Amino acid sequence: MLADYQRLVEVGVGRRPDVAAELAARGRDVTATDVHEREVPEGVTFVHDDVTDPDASVYADADAVYALNCPPELHRPLVAVAEAADAACLFTTLGGDQPAVPVERRPVASGTLYVARERGESGRPGT
Repeated sequence: MLADYQRLVEVGVGRRPDVAAELAARGRDVTATDVHEREVPEGVTFVHDDVTDPDASVYADADAVYALNCPPELHRPLVAVAEAADAACLFTTLGGDQPAVPVERRPVASGTLYVARERGESGRPGT
């Protein structure tokens, strides 16, 4: 599903850049962000950014903004940066956390991918 997008920004990459690396290996343009400096694989660009106080230029050209194991307190800021960039917004949650924003649920091999908005969409799923 993420590979359907050409330019992606992963919010909160942490110490697990595997998905970003796989997307980059598939020829996608991937930027990974985090509030802490992180090592990222070749082909992935790292930018120090806080999604709760974002630098809009980081997300401006994205087709999709996504986060893996995203805690509920970051769901709204994640959607906000995606909306500002007119990008799709997708995320997974930690364990049993439920989405704090309206979403469409899509099954994936690792569980559920939540789609909070599609690219070019004026509203959110369920609104």
